[in-house]
Amino acid sequence: MDKKNTNITILVIEDEIAIAEGLVDLLEFQGYHVKHVADGISGLTEGLSGKYGLILLDLMLPGMDGFTVCDKIREKDKDVPIIILSAKNTDKDIIDGLKYGADDYVPKPFAVPMLLARIEAVLRRSRQSMEGDGKLAAGNLRVNFREYSGFRGTEKLSFTRKEIEILEYLWNNRDRAVPRAELLNKVWGYENAETVDTRTVDIHITKLRKKIEDDPSHPCLLVTFRGEGYQLRETPD
Repeated sequence: MDKKNTNITILVIEDEIAIAEGLVDLLEFQGYHVKHVADGISGLTEGLSGKYGLILLDLMLPGMDGFTVCDKIREKDKDVPIIILSAKNTDKDIIDGLKYGADDYVPKPFAVPMLLARIEAVLRRSRQSMEGDGKLAAGNLRVNFREYSGFRGTEKLSFTRKEIEILEYLWNNRDRAVPRAELLNKVWGYENAETVDTRTVDIHITKLRKKIEDDPSHPCLLVTFRGEGYQLRETPD
């Protein structure tokens, strides 16, 4: 048992009893406190209670699907980490999960060490305090990191916690291109970032461009340098 986990309670929202029981046993063995609910409506109620350090969320749930649960939790709580666990693993499913505010998306079936690493990474990042003055000003873009909001010109914007973490890290390192592996390490918390599928970074960057760029198909603020990484510029290129 890992004693550092004993002050963290994880909510498992999963209707397949065998999977749920396996997750509860696994997480409790790791030292976490665990609460399990088996339907979307109960999951939403528990998820909005503010009692949990992390939520593991299935998508195909009775009563209310996981996408809706995630979306409604994010409307009220920008901070609680959410990891989707689902047999729905197409690119569209992953994009939708991240669009609704999930911090990570783990397809079923999953390897136990990989799942534990994802949980630890999300929790580690959740505990880290952000640096800087809490604001971004680039071209016609203004973002308040602490309020998860901003403006592109006169259009009001809102961001998920993960989007804010990406923007803030890129902003604090705006003098250079930041490699994908560095984003996975510093923003997602993966220790062996080079071995992790990078689609999650690309998906988040695409989502961010749709919000912050005047023309997302021709980005001038959040730009890509092939073979090097991403750079967030103070002035449009």
